[in-house]
Amino acid sequence: MERLLQVVVEFHYSNLRFKLMKGWIIVIALLLSACGGKDLNALNMGDVIVAFGDSLTAGYGVSEDKAYPAVLSELTGFEVINAGISGETTEEGLQRLESVLDKENPALLILFEGGNDILQNKSLDQAKANLDAMISIAKEKNIQVVLVGVPLKQVFSSTAAFYNELSEEHDLPIEAKVVASLLRKPAMKSDSVHFNVAGYRELATAIAAMLREAGALD
Repeated sequence: MERLLQVVVEFHYSNLRFKLMKGWIIVIALLLSACGGKDLNALNMGDVIVAFGDSLTAGYGVSEDKAYPAVLSELTGFEVINAGISGETTEEGLQRLESVLDKENPALLILFEGGNDILQNKSLDQAKANLDAMISIAKEKNIQVVLVGVPLKQVFSSTAAFYNELSEEHDLPIEAKVVASLLRKPAMKSDSVHFNVAGYRELATAIAAMLREAGALD
C-alpha cells in the first residue's frame, strides 16, 4: 500500500511539473514573439536600396564597383544606390538625407554612419540624436531602415552602444559585428580605418545575410 501511495504521489508531482513546464514554454514563446518585431517586409522586384553613409559606404580605397553597395547589388539582385560621402559626419548626413531619399525613392535604407563622429571625438549623444532624426525621416516616408554599427576607437571595441540602443528603440534590424571584426583584420584593410576589396565584400556579405534573416530577401 505504501508503495502504491508513493507511486501515486510521484505521478501527481510529475504531472504537475509537466504542466508547469508546458506553461512556462508557452509564456517564453509569447515573450519571444512580442520581442521579435525586427522583421522587414520582403523587397519586390524593381525596389531600390539606398546605402547611406561615409567613406566605408563610398568605398574609399577601392574602385566604386568593388565598394560594398556594388557587391551587395551583385549578391541580392537589387539596385543598390551608393550614397556614401567620405569624411561625412552624422550632422552632415542629417542635412542631406531627405534630398537623397526624395531623389531615389528607395524601399530600404541602409544607415551606416557615425564613424567620423567617433574618430573626431564628437559627442556620441549628439551622434545618436542625429541618427535618430535620420531614422525618423525615413520612417515618415515609409522607407524601411536597417543599421550598421561602428565600434569605438578602443582596441578590440565592439559596436558603440548607441547603435544597439537605436535598434531597440526603433525596432530595427542591425548588423552590429562585422565592422568591428573587419577592423581587427589587417588582411581585410587598405589602411587603418578602411577596407580593401576582400573587406568590402565581407561587409556586403554580412549585410546581405542580415537582410535575409530579417525577411527582406528570399
